[in-house]
Amino acid sequence: MPREAEPSNIERAFILEALRENTRLDGRSLLQFRDLNLSFGAEYGNATVELGKTKVNVQISAEVTKPFEDRKFDGVFTITTELNPIASPAFEVGRPTEQEVLLSRLLEKAIRRSNAIDTESLCIISGAKCWNVRADVHVLDFDGGLVDASCIAVIAALQHFRRPDVSVDGENVTIYTMDERTPVPLSILHHPICVSFSFFQEGEIVLLDATLREEQVREGELVITMNKFGELCQIAKMGGISVEPVTLLNCTQTALEKVKEITSVIAKKLESDALQRDVSGLIAEMSAENDR
Repeated sequence: MPREAEPSNIERAFILEALRENTRLDGRSLLQFRDLNLSFGAEYGNATVELGKTKVNVQISAEVTKPFEDRKFDGVFTITTELNPIASPAFEVGRPTEQEVLLSRLLEKAIRRSNAIDTESLCIISGAKCWNVRADVHVLDFDGGLVDASCIAVIAALQHFRRPDVSVDGENVTIYTMDERTPVPLSILHHPICVSFSFFQEGEIVLLDATLREEQVREGELVITMNKFGELCQIAKMGGISVEPVTLLNCTQTALEKVKEITSVIAKKLESDALQRDVSGLIAEMSAENDR
Protein backbone atom coordinates (compact mmCIF):
# COMPACT_ATOMS: atom_id res chain seq x y z
CA MET A 1 0.00 0.00 0.00
CA PRO A 2 1.41 3.46 -0.91
CA ARG A 3 2.59 5.60 1.98
CA GLU A 4 3.41 9.24 2.51
CA ALA A 5 7.16 9.89 2.40
CA GLU A 6 8.45 9.91 5.97
CA PRO A 7 10.69 12.77 7.14
CA SER A 8 14.34 11.88 7.44
CA ASN A 9 16.05 11.64 10.83
CA ILE A 10 17.63 15.04 10.24
CA GLU A 11 14.27 16.62 9.39
CA ARG A 12 12.65 15.01 12.43
CA ALA A 13 15.41 16.24 14.76
CA PHE A 14 15.28 19.74 13.25
CA ILE A 15 11.48 20.05 13.65
CA LEU A 16 11.57 18.83 17.26
CA GLU A 17 14.48 21.10 18.17
CA ALA A 18 12.66 24.09 16.62
CA LEU A 19 9.53 23.28 18.62
CA ARG A 20 11.55 23.15 21.83
CA GLU A 21 12.50 26.75 21.03
CA ASN A 22 8.84 27.65 20.34
CA THR A 23 9.53 27.96 16.62
CA ARG A 24 7.60 26.42 13.73
CA LEU A 25 8.86 25.96 10.19
CA ASP A 26 6.17 28.22 8.71
CA GLY A 27 6.74 31.00 11.25
CA ARG A 28 3.47 30.59 13.15
CA SER A 29 3.15 30.58 16.90
CA LEU A 30 2.37 27.26 18.57
CA LEU A 31 -1.35 28.03 18.95
CA GLN A 32 -1.98 29.76 15.64
CA PHE A 33 -4.15 28.53 12.77
CA ARG A 34 -2.99 28.72 9.19
CA ASP A 35 -4.72 31.22 6.91
CA LEU A 36 -8.30 30.08 6.27
CA ASN A 37 -9.80 30.71 2.85
CA LEU A 38 -13.46 29.82 2.28
CA SER A 39 -15.25 30.13 -1.05
CA PHE A 40 -18.62 29.03 -2.42
CA GLY A 41 -19.44 27.64 -5.86
CA ALA A 42 -22.14 28.73 -8.28
CA GLU A 43 -24.50 26.03 -6.99
CA TYR A 44 -25.98 26.04 -3.52
CA GLY A 45 -24.17 23.71 -1.13
CA ASN A 46 -20.75 23.81 -2.79
CA ALA A 47 -17.96 25.01 -0.49
CA THR A 48 -14.18 24.90 -0.77
CA VAL A 49 -11.88 25.39 2.21
CA GLU A 50 -8.15 26.07 1.99
CA LEU A 51 -6.27 25.72 5.26
CA GLY A 52 -2.70 26.48 4.33
CA LYS A 53 -1.90 24.01 1.53
CA THR A 54 -4.71 21.63 2.54
CA LYS A 55 -7.72 21.99 0.24
CA VAL A 56 -11.13 20.35 0.71
CA ASN A 57 -14.28 20.63 -1.39
CA VAL A 58 -17.74 19.65 -0.12
CA GLN A 59 -20.88 19.26 -2.22
CA ILE A 60 -24.29 18.94 -0.56
CA SER A 61 -27.09 17.20 -2.44
CA ALA A 62 -30.64 16.14 -1.58
CA GLU A 63 -33.10 13.64 -2.99
CA VAL A 64 -36.47 12.26 -1.94
CA THR A 65 -36.31 8.78 -0.45
CA LYS A 66 -38.10 6.53 2.06
CA PRO A 67 -37.20 7.03 5.73
CA PHE A 68 -35.81 4.25 7.90
CA GLU A 69 -38.42 1.96 9.44
CA ASP A 70 -37.37 2.77 13.00
CA ARG A 71 -37.28 6.56 12.34
CA LYS A 72 -40.42 7.28 10.35
CA PHE A 73 -40.55 10.96 11.31
CA ASP A 74 -36.92 11.72 10.45
CA GLY A 75 -35.11 12.42 7.23
CA VAL A 76 -31.69 11.00 6.36
CA PHE A 77 -28.32 12.75 6.59
CA THR A 78 -25.08 11.05 5.52
CA ILE A 79 -21.45 12.10 5.09
CA THR A 80 -19.15 10.40 2.57
CA THR A 81 -15.43 11.05 2.24
CA GLU A 82 -13.14 10.60 -0.73
CA LEU A 83 -9.38 10.98 -0.50
CA ASN A 84 -8.13 11.39 -4.06
CA PRO A 85 -4.63 10.35 -5.21
CA ILE A 86 -4.21 13.91 -6.54
CA ALA A 87 -4.13 15.08 -2.91
CA SER A 88 -1.42 12.67 -1.77
CA PRO A 89 0.38 9.60 -3.12
CA ALA A 90 -0.72 7.78 0.06
CA PHE A 91 -4.36 7.84 -1.07
CA GLU A 92 -5.85 5.24 -3.41
CA VAL A 93 -9.22 5.07 -5.14
CA GLY A 94 -11.37 2.23 -3.81
CA ARG A 95 -9.01 1.39 -0.95
CA PRO A 96 -9.91 3.35 2.19
CA THR A 97 -6.82 4.16 4.22
CA GLU A 98 -6.74 4.31 8.00
CA GLN A 99 -6.79 8.09 7.75
CA GLU A 100 -9.96 8.07 5.60
CA VAL A 101 -11.74 5.76 8.05
CA LEU A 102 -10.69 8.00 10.97
CA LEU A 103 -11.83 11.13 9.10
CA SER A 104 -15.25 9.59 8.37
CA ARG A 105 -15.77 8.57 12.00
CA LEU A 106 -14.74 11.95 13.41
CA LEU A 107 -17.00 13.88 11.02
CA GLU A 108 -19.84 11.47 11.73
CA LYS A 109 -19.55 12.01 15.50
CA ALA A 110 -18.93 15.74 15.23
CA ILE A 111 -21.81 16.64 12.91
CA ARG A 112 -24.38 13.89 12.49
CA ARG A 113 -24.37 12.36 15.97
CA SER A 114 -24.30 15.78 17.64
CA ASN A 115 -27.65 16.46 15.91
CA ALA A 116 -26.36 19.50 14.10
CA ILE A 117 -29.14 19.06 11.52
CA ASP A 118 -32.79 18.86 12.52
CA THR A 119 -33.62 15.63 10.70
CA GLU A 120 -37.31 15.90 11.60
CA SER A 121 -37.53 18.95 9.33
CA LEU A 122 -36.49 16.68 6.44
CA CYS A 123 -39.62 14.55 6.78
CA ILE A 124 -42.21 15.04 4.00
CA ILE A 125 -44.73 12.25 4.64
CA SER A 126 -44.28 10.17 7.79
CA GLY A 127 -43.01 6.69 6.99
CA ALA A 128 -43.28 7.26 3.23
CA LYS A 129 -41.13 10.10 1.93
CA CYS A 130 -38.34 12.27 3.28
CA TRP A 131 -35.27 14.18 2.16
CA ASN A 132 -31.96 12.36 2.02
CA VAL A 133 -29.27 15.02 2.46
CA ARG A 134 -25.77 13.90 1.55
CA ALA A 135 -22.43 15.65 2.09
CA ASP A 136 -19.65 14.50 -0.25
CA VAL A 137 -16.20 15.44 1.06
CA HIS A 138 -13.44 15.57 -1.57
CA VAL A 139 -9.84 16.12 -0.46
CA LEU A 140 -8.02 17.95 -3.25
CA ASP A 141 -4.70 18.70 -1.53
CA PHE A 142 -3.25 17.43 1.74
CA ASP A 143 -0.78 19.09 4.07
CA GLY A 144 -2.13 18.24 7.52
CA GLY A 145 -5.20 19.52 9.38
CA LEU A 146 -7.54 17.34 7.33
CA VAL A 147 -10.19 16.89 10.05
CA ASP A 148 -10.41 20.62 10.79
CA ALA A 149 -10.61 21.66 7.13
CA SER A 150 -13.20 18.98 6.29
CA CYS A 151 -15.42 19.88 9.24
CA ILE A 152 -15.32 23.59 8.39
CA ALA A 153 -16.17 22.82 4.76
CA VAL A 154 -19.13 20.56 5.67
CA ILE A 155 -20.61 23.08 8.12
CA ALA A 156 -20.20 25.96 5.64
CA ALA A 157 -21.70 23.92 2.78
CA LEU A 158 -24.70 22.86 4.91
CA GLN A 159 -25.45 26.48 5.78
CA HIS A 160 -25.07 27.49 2.14
CA PHE A 161 -27.28 24.70 0.77
CA ARG A 162 -30.89 25.22 -0.30
CA ARG A 163 -33.27 22.34 -0.99
CA PRO A 164 -36.26 22.58 -3.35
CA ASP A 165 -39.58 23.54 -1.78
CA VAL A 166 -42.33 20.92 -1.68
CA SER A 167 -46.09 20.78 -1.21
CA VAL A 168 -48.13 17.80 0.00
CA ASP A 169 -51.69 17.01 -1.09
CA GLY A 170 -52.72 13.76 0.55
CA GLU A 171 -50.23 11.19 -0.72
CA ASN A 172 -49.10 13.38 -3.61
CA VAL A 173 -45.88 15.34 -3.27
CA THR A 174 -44.97 18.17 -5.62
CA ILE A 175 -41.34 19.28 -5.83
CA TYR A 176 -40.88 22.80 -7.17
CA THR A 177 -37.92 24.05 -9.18
CA MET A 178 -35.94 27.06 -8.03
CA ASP A 179 -37.69 29.16 -10.68
CA GLU A 180 -41.13 28.21 -9.36
CA ARG A 181 -40.45 28.70 -5.67
CA THR A 182 -37.63 30.01 -3.54
CA PRO A 183 -35.49 27.09 -2.29
CA VAL A 184 -35.50 26.35 1.44
CA PRO A 185 -32.41 26.40 3.71
CA LEU A 186 -31.73 23.46 6.01
CA SER A 187 -32.76 23.65 9.66
CA ILE A 188 -29.40 23.61 11.47
CA LEU A 189 -29.53 23.50 15.28
CA HIS A 190 -25.88 24.36 15.96
CA HIS A 191 -22.54 24.63 14.16
CA PRO A 192 -19.90 22.21 15.53
CA ILE A 193 -16.29 22.90 14.52
CA CYS A 194 -13.32 20.55 14.99
CA VAL A 195 -10.03 21.88 16.37
CA SER A 196 -6.99 19.57 16.39
CA PHE A 197 -4.02 19.67 18.78
CA SER A 198 -0.73 17.79 18.47
CA PHE A 199 1.53 16.80 21.37
CA PHE A 200 5.33 16.58 21.52
CA GLN A 201 7.90 15.92 24.21
CA GLU A 202 5.55 13.73 26.27
CA GLY A 203 2.81 16.37 26.18
CA GLU A 204 4.97 19.32 27.25
CA ILE A 205 4.63 20.98 23.84
CA VAL A 206 1.12 21.53 22.43
CA LEU A 207 0.61 22.53 18.82
CA LEU A 208 -2.49 23.81 17.03
CA ASP A 209 -3.26 22.99 13.37
CA ALA A 210 -0.16 20.91 12.59
CA THR A 211 1.19 20.62 9.06
CA LEU A 212 1.86 17.21 7.49
CA ARG A 213 5.52 17.21 8.57
CA GLU A 214 4.56 18.13 12.13
CA GLU A 215 1.89 15.41 12.18
CA GLN A 216 4.45 12.82 11.12
CA VAL A 217 6.71 13.51 14.12
CA ARG A 218 4.07 14.10 16.82
CA GLU A 219 3.49 11.73 19.73
CA GLY A 220 -0.27 12.18 20.13
CA GLU A 221 -3.33 14.00 18.79
CA LEU A 222 -6.44 15.51 20.34
CA VAL A 223 -9.53 16.59 18.38
CA ILE A 224 -12.01 18.81 20.22
CA THR A 225 -15.39 19.57 18.64
CA MET A 226 -17.37 22.50 20.01
CA ASN A 227 -19.87 25.13 18.93
CA LYS A 228 -19.65 28.86 19.59
CA PHE A 229 -21.78 28.50 22.75
CA GLY A 230 -19.10 26.38 24.39
CA GLU A 231 -21.07 23.13 24.13
CA LEU A 232 -18.67 20.20 23.86
CA CYS A 233 -19.70 17.78 21.11
CA GLN A 234 -16.70 15.46 20.96
CA ILE A 235 -13.24 14.78 22.35
CA ALA A 236 -11.16 12.27 20.42
CA LYS A 237 -7.71 11.28 21.68
CA MET A 238 -5.34 9.41 19.36
CA GLY A 239 -1.83 8.23 20.17
CA GLY A 240 -0.36 6.58 23.25
CA ILE A 241 0.79 9.69 25.09
CA SER A 242 -1.19 10.76 28.15
CA VAL A 243 -2.63 14.27 28.53
CA GLU A 244 -2.68 16.12 31.84
CA PRO A 245 -6.10 17.45 33.00
CA VAL A 246 -4.80 21.03 33.08
CA THR A 247 -3.50 20.68 29.52
CA LEU A 248 -6.89 19.34 28.42
CA LEU A 249 -8.69 22.30 30.00
CA ASN A 250 -6.31 24.75 28.33
CA CYS A 251 -6.86 23.05 24.97
CA THR A 252 -10.64 23.28 25.47
CA GLN A 253 -10.42 27.01 26.18
CA THR A 254 -8.20 27.58 23.14
CA ALA A 255 -10.57 25.51 20.99
CA LEU A 256 -13.53 27.66 22.05
CA GLU A 257 -11.72 30.83 21.00
CA LYS A 258 -10.84 29.35 17.61
CA VAL A 259 -14.38 28.01 17.09
CA LYS A 260 -15.82 31.48 17.65
CA GLU A 261 -13.35 32.97 15.15
CA ILE A 262 -14.07 30.32 12.51
CA THR A 263 -17.85 30.57 12.98
CA SER A 264 -17.58 34.33 12.48
CA VAL A 265 -15.56 33.86 9.27
CA ILE A 266 -18.17 31.44 7.90
CA ALA A 267 -21.03 33.84 8.74
CA LYS A 268 -19.30 36.75 6.98
CA LYS A 269 -18.58 34.65 3.87
CA LEU A 270 -22.21 33.47 3.75
CA GLU A 271 -23.45 37.04 4.08
CA SER A 272 -21.13 38.20 1.30
CA ASP A 273 -22.22 35.34 -0.98
CA ALA A 274 -25.93 36.04 -0.33
CA LEU A 275 -25.43 39.73 -1.14
CA GLN A 276 -23.61 38.86 -4.35
CA ARG A 277 -26.40 36.46 -5.40
CA ASP A 278 -29.05 39.11 -4.68
CA VAL A 279 -27.18 41.63 -6.84
CA SER A 280 -26.74 39.07 -9.64
CA GLY A 281 -30.44 38.16 -9.43
CA LEU A 282 -31.46 41.82 -9.56
CA ILE A 283 -29.26 42.44 -12.60
CA ALA A 284 -30.73 39.40 -14.37
CA GLU A 285 -34.27 40.56 -13.54
CA MET A 286 -33.60 44.07 -14.86
CA SER A 287 -32.03 42.63 -18.00
CA ALA A 288 -35.09 40.45 -18.60
CA GLU A 289 -37.36 43.45 -18.02
CA ASN A 290 -35.42 45.47 -20.63
CA ASP A 291 -35.69 42.61 -23.12
CA ARG A 292 -39.46 42.63 -22.70
